[in-house]
Amino acid sequence: MAFFLYDEVVESVIPVLVYWIYSGIFVLLGDKLDKYRLHSKAEEDKKNLVSKSTVIKGVLLQQVVQIIVSTVLLALTKDEIPRPNPPLFIIAVQFFIGIIVLDTWQYFVHRYMHINQYLYKHIHSKHHLLIVPYAYGTLYNHPLEGLIMDTIGGSLAFLASGMTPSVAVYFFSFVTIKAIDVHTGIYWPLNIFHFFFPNDAAYHDVHHQLYGTKFNYEQPFFISWDKIMGTYMPYTLEKRKEGGYTVQPIRASKD
Repeated sequence: MAFFLYDEVVESVIPVLVYWIYSGIFVLLGDKLDKYRLHSKAEEDKKNLVSKSTVIKGVLLQQVVQIIVSTVLLALTKDEIPRPNPPLFIIAVQFFIGIIVLDTWQYFVHRYMHINQYLYKHIHSKHHLLIVPYAYGTLYNHPLEGLIMDTIGGSLAFLASGMTPSVAVYFFSFVTIKAIDVHTGIYWPLNIFHFFFPNDAAYHDVHHQLYGTKFNYEQPFFISWDKIMGTYMPYTLEKRKEGGYTVQPIRASKD
């Protein structure tokens, strides 16, 4: 059975490898990133309420579930979705559809997990133990949240867009990199993503602070749903004397 699912397993594992390679780059850069940090390393160690070893274990658990679901989904749809890739223009359209579906799913599921006190207390609050986000903590969630918000959301994006499995590998690797980007706690003024997508590390950092937990739900690409639904909290960035930036909220829109 494993032999027949070889392609599906490989396609499911690649985005996981991308996760650890890309987030590992931020770990290796270490102090070289201090002048771009939204929080100091001391704040990261002091404010976060969960150990890094626990975060790694939690992320690995979610990724095991992610690989299993992805492999099954690819196996079930392999006879319905042709393997040859479409023209580049069609792939670009599929990427756009996938992004819209994923952002929409993330916004409404994420917001509901804050509105519903039971879901927040028992499920989503686990992610908010990271008050100061960092790269490899991006997928640190309750397993059920990871399944609903990330894995199912990704599956819907895949099915709605009609992308082939090989295109999906590129898409989910791209989504993985972008999701990490908004959780790094690093604000690079010349970050190429900033030219295309308004959702960045500073925008999402607002949501992880106590004053912003009911705002800036959307991730990891756009901020449209927050603006439409009145959950957008604008902010400014102020340089710290010791290096890095501080995110300062400007005002709170009405929820």
